[in-house]
Amino acid sequence: MQRIGFLSFGHWGPGQGSRTRTAGEALLQGIELAVAAEELGINGAFFRVHHFARQQASPFPLLAAIAARTSRIEMGTGVIDMRYENPLYMAEEAAATDLISGGRLQLGISRGSPEPARNGAAAFGHVPGPGETDADMARRHTELFRQAVSGAGVAEADPRYAGGTRGLLPVQPQAPGLQERIWWGAGSRKTAVWAASLGMNLMSSTLLTEDTGVPFDQLQAEQIQLFRDAWAAAGHSHQPRVSVSRSILPIVDDEDNRYFAGSALRDSRDQVGVIDGLTARFGKTYAGSPDILAEQLAADAAVQAADTLLVTVPNQLGVDFNAKMLGNIARYIAPAAGWSPGRS
Repeated sequence: MQRIGFLSFGHWGPGQGSRTRTAGEALLQGIELAVAAEELGINGAFFRVHHFARQQASPFPLLAAIAARTSRIEMGTGVIDMRYENPLYMAEEAAATDLISGGRLQLGISRGSPEPARNGAAAFGHVPGPGETDADMARRHTELFRQAVSGAGVAEADPRYAGGTRGLLPVQPQAPGLQERIWWGAGSRKTAVWAASLGMNLMSSTLLTEDTGVPFDQLQAEQIQLFRDAWAAAGHSHQPRVSVSRSILPIVDDEDNRYFAGSALRDSRDQVGVIDGLTARFGKTYAGSPDILAEQLAADAAVQAADTLLVTVPNQLGVDFNAKMLGNIARYIAPAAGWSPGRS
């Protein structure tokens, strides 16, 4: 494991005990947590994108603000639902954000997940074409987005207003290297192989929409190996990256015990359920004393197979609490899994 980042779902609301009661607080606290994480040597600040919910919905202003306040930490998404996106506008926004950051943007995208809106993408003006599924539409949007980010021409030039230029024009600005920093959020072994064939990094989901009876970490490690094999077979010139997400809740004081003792007893094993009509296996929560968590993570097959670990944070507990939690992970837990702070 080379890098650790935090993954915030960006929840906000006036519920009991919430320290993130408004959308404005969620955004500003996201910036402050990224700054604090960089000071701790944490390598990445990632945010979940979810429409029609009290979560982060428009990531690029947030990521650009983090870029302007930091100098080393990566910032990214985990993940953007491509059903909702105008691919060319998104390419412009992503490139501008990456240029502000000096090339630190790591962009996780995918087909999306279940959502509050019955047909939210259609409300944004995006509907599948004849014979297309929602997943097909997401992949079509992804293909055009990746073409635009790579500098390919996508719109016919008008020589009257383009200085005599003819042919296809690319969107502007362009951000060198961004194409190699696009990740696909894969919820199955099949989609991981597909992502590898196209040269996208793997952001392995917090659940897999299949269950072979083996523990989640082993199933996920198998997915990662299939991804790496497919990447090698495709012959891409750059090296792939792989991330996995885990809920890691070290208990070191009375405050931690008050919040997480129940999770340590309740969520300490894999769960199997149904999502979108498919059997899915969900990973367990790691909650307990740091020494025990260090041993468990060192034995987690997928954590050891990935190069990047994204730690989900309970963002509604506020910046100070989450900075403390990340500090405890960085000091007492992550080194046992092979990590050292400050890698860029």
